Order: sequence, then C-alpha cells, then structure tokens
Amino acid sequence: MDQTRDQASGVAAAQAGSDNELLLQVTDLRVRFRIDKTNSVEAVKGVSFDIPKNTTVALVGESGSGKSVSSLAIMGLLAEGTSSIAASSRITFEGRDLLGLSLAERRKLCGKDISMIFQEPMTSLNPVFTVGFQIGEVLRIHMGMNKKAARARAIALLEEVGIPEPHTRIDAYPSQMSGGQQQRVMIAMAIACEPKLLIADEPTTALDVTIQKQIIDLIDALRRSRQMSVLFITHDLALVGEIADRVIVMRHGEIREQGDVRQIFDAPQDQYTKALLQCRPSLDHRPWRLPVIEDFMGGEGAQVPHVSLRAGERTRGLDGSEPIVLDVRNLGKSFYSREGLFGKKEFQAVKDVSFTLARGKTLGVVGESGSGKTTVGLTLLRLHQATAGQALFEGRDILAMPAAEFMAYKRRIQIIFQNPYASLNPRFTVGQILLEPMRIHGIGADDGERSEMAFALLQKVGLPAVSFHRYPHEFSGGQRQRIAIARCLTMKPEVLVCDESVSALDVSVQAQVLNLLQDLQEEFGMSYIFISHDLSVVKYIADQVMVMHQGRVVELANSDDLYRNPQDAYTRTLLGAIPRGLAASTHAGIA
Repeated sequence: MDQTRDQASGVAAAQAGSDNELLLQVTDLRVRFRIDKTNSVEAVKGVSFDIPKNTTVALVGESGSGKSVSSLAIMGLLAEGTSSIAASSRITFEGRDLLGLSLAERRKLCGKDISMIFQEPMTSLNPVFTVGFQIGEVLRIHMGMNKKAARARAIALLEEVGIPEPHTRIDAYPSQMSGGQQQRVMIAMAIACEPKLLIADEPTTALDVTIQKQIIDLIDALRRSRQMSVLFITHDLALVGEIADRVIVMRHGEIREQGDVRQIFDAPQDQYTKALLQCRPSLDHRPWRLPVIEDFMGGEGAQVPHVSLRAGERTRGLDGSEPIVLDVRNLGKSFYSREGLFGKKEFQAVKDVSFTLARGKTLGVVGESGSGKTTVGLTLLRLHQATAGQALFEGRDILAMPAAEFMAYKRRIQIIFQNPYASLNPRFTVGQILLEPMRIHGIGADDGERSEMAFALLQKVGLPAVSFHRYPHEFSGGQRQRIAIARCLTMKPEVLVCDESVSALDVSVQAQVLNLLQDLQEEFGMSYIFISHDLSVVKYIADQVMVMHQGRVVELANSDDLYRNPQDAYTRTLLGAIPRGLAASTHAGIA
C-alpha cells in the first residue's frame, strides 16, 4: 500500500511539474459574504492550489476554514447577491477560465466534466423521485440519452457503486435506502457522465466505520479505473492518509500548508497541521488528556505547550471490585408495522441485551447503523417502551415502575443527543434551556438561585457568562454540545447516555468535548454509556466495550483486551475498518 502511494505521489509530482498536465488551477481565490447592507466577511482569503490529472487532492480543515466555500466556487454554486468573488481570482479548468463562462456554459460543464458529491445525501436527493429517475435525469440532460438508455445506464452505475439488486433498487425512493446506500447513489449520479474532476465534500461524515471504508475504497477505485481526479474535502486527517496523493491544509480561509501526503504526515511544517494530527485519539496510546488546537497555536513557531497534559497514559478497564450502578438483564425492544388489513409485522431492534455499568466508569457501545445501540440507550430512559427485560437501578427495575415513580429517576439518568442543532429549542435562550429542567424537578429555591447554578455550569463546561442570554443559533456545533452537556448537569445525574455526541464534530472540537466529559466524570463520579461508531474515540474513553450487531451483543470485554484480542469475527471487521492514515509514520517528527 505504501509503495503504491509513493508511486502515485511520484506521478502526481511529475504531473504537477508541467502545466499541460494540470487539470484545475485555483489562483488567488477570494470569496466574500455579505452580512448586511454595510458589513461583509471574507471567507476565503487568496487561496491558490493546483489539481493534477489522475490525482486525489485532499482539502483539510475545521468547520469555517473555507474548504466547502472553495469547492462551491469551483462548481459555481455560491449564492448570487449574498456572495462575491474578487475580480483578481482565477479558476482555470483545462485552460478555460470558469469565472468568465456564461451561466449556460457553466451549467454544461459542471455536472458533466466537473461533478460533486455533497455531504448529506438525504438533503441532496429529492425524496419524491426514485433514485433511478434522479440518475437518469443527469444522463438525459448532459448526455442526451432517451429514457430507455438512461435507465439501462443507471442500473449499470448502481451495480458499479455496489448497490445490491440494482434492477429492483433503481425504483426505490431515497428514504427506502440506508445512509451508506444513499451516498452510493450520490456517487453514481456524480460519475454518470464520466467527469474529469470529482469533488467529494465530506462524503463519509457520520457514517459507520465499515461504510466509511467502503465509500473511501469505492471513490479510490473509481478514480483509478476512470482516470479522473478527485478533490476530497474532510476534517479528518486519518482518512486523508487512506486516499490522498496531495494534501492542502486550510484554516480561517487561508492555506497553512500543502504538499505530498507523506510529507504532510512525516514532517508537517505548520503548527496547525501538527495540531490536527495530534487531536484525534490514537489506537496506540491513551494520554490523560487529548491535545487541542490551542495547545499548538500559541504563536507561529511556538513550542508545543504541555501544561494541560498529564504525564503518562490513562489505564482503562474494570477489575471487578467497582460498585454496579445499573444492571441490565435480557433487554428487548420490538417495533411493529402494519401488514395487510389486520395483521402486524414485528421487527426486533434489540434482542436479549445484558450488561452492567460500574459507578464512575464508561461503557462504550459500538456497532453499525441499525445494530440497536441507540435503541438500547433510548429504552433505558423510557423514551422507547421496552418489550422485554429489566434495568435495575439500585435494585429497582426502572423499566417496570409507574411513570410517576420513574419521575424521580429522570434526574439521575440523562442523555446527550447526537445532534445539538435539533435537541436545543431555538426559541429559548441558553438561560431558559438550563432553567427549565431545574424548575420542573424543583431544583433550587427560586429562579435567582437557579440562575446562579446555571452560570456556574456554563463556567464548568467552558462557556462565558454572556452565553446565558444568547440563543443556540449564535453558537458553533461544539459550543452547542457543551450547552447540551450543561443542561444534563443541571439534574446532577449519576448515569449519562452519550448518543453519538461527538460523531459530527471537528477533531479539535471533539477532543475538547472528550476532555470535558473526562473532567466531569472525575469530579462527579458519573457513569457513561458512550454510544459511537468511531472506534478510535471509544478506545480512548471507554473502560469496557460492548459490540452490537443486528440487535444482539456479540462481544463484551475490557477496552484494552477487546482491541488487542477481539474474539468475534464482526468485531475484527469493525477494527479492521478503522482509518489509520499512514500509520507507520503518522506522528514522526511531532514531539
């Protein structure tokens, strides 16, 4: 693999040396967005880079770095009226200045010679049309095919991207497909006209680790077989090492560093690049705290500070002496759908799941989408009604007790949902969000005392006091997740269910939230059920790991034991799919 990548990088470098071999050239790209009548902000600040033919170039950076804006500028998809590109900017594709083309010429080019895979397939696919119609529409518009030829070509494309039974699935609607299959349909649409440049904007964000690997392998295989170039946009450098020949690192609208993938991994020159490499949890070691961007960005050329990092590594696991706070026995949950006029069909989402949760410890729950891991968490909080089993909290079955009696336990078992954008009321200020649960459960003598507690919690999760009066839309994703954590802490819970709570965050923000969760666990002795598809994160934070597949527990063991010696074949499949980048040399030269 390394030898192949070295050869590919060498080819890319040779191609880059000749202007005739360059497919796309971006020169001094500057994009400005209008805020109001008098104010604007420059989102992309003089970015320049090249994409050689038959090469994968990765554009890496956190949210707000300008990656997606740059790609939308290439595609001509920036909103007119609210955005503008500087007159000095140039985007040249095979010698043609894209910014000088008419709208009709740009439409003819983009979708055929240049195509794009968007981050969220469910919002990119039209829910009222079949996937076959949507793929066929591209072929009819850009290739002039009739309906019969377009349908035959669409079936072949679905087969090429790995959709099972393409002859029948072509008539399926997007909602009838899994997230991974939806993304494959988007890829089929993008490659339908055999483009010369494929732009993939965060195509694997929030996908299961196995589906993520399939999508990465598919894009790489298509690039090689079709001799096209790929601009791969991501915030995860581990993925970059799996697919890219060249890497461009962006921050705050500027390019911080660019070069061959091995150069970036082996000898990064910029402090920000080093920070991105170090922030993601490693499978090889488990520090007391994860580094964050601020640890590296004390100034250009500054040495990496270690004041926030404890020496040595954190050990994880159980020795059997820890007190048990939650004992789950033979948990089951079924969903029912109507079948025929009077019948109903049962779907068992959770089947005979048993585990114990020790006080002050973390149980990681991993598995693919549909494995039942989120259903377990929601059932324990009685957001789903269990159909079998028990959940003993201090000897009492919280699943069987009356609703009025369970009310007292709601304070003691809380949940952080996956999407902070959806779980926070947009009409409430942060103060109202924090005060509401305290009022409901009678915490604090009056609103004055509750407000004092809310200000203390904001400080605890690293947010300024002024946040109390602001609304959720005024915060970043990582800050919203901190608000969600603060809301849970108003109840002073003993058990906290974290449902994919860091899955869609940038690696640096993810590190901040993981550090915060560990600090809170040490201070308050809380127990976590940490649900995630990211096995690197679970390895870092979990004492025990429970692997679920098709609603059942296939393996349950101490974290280190499971990662070192997995017993089940499915567990080995999951571990084998973890992106490792250029594992042998990832952190060389970074001290």
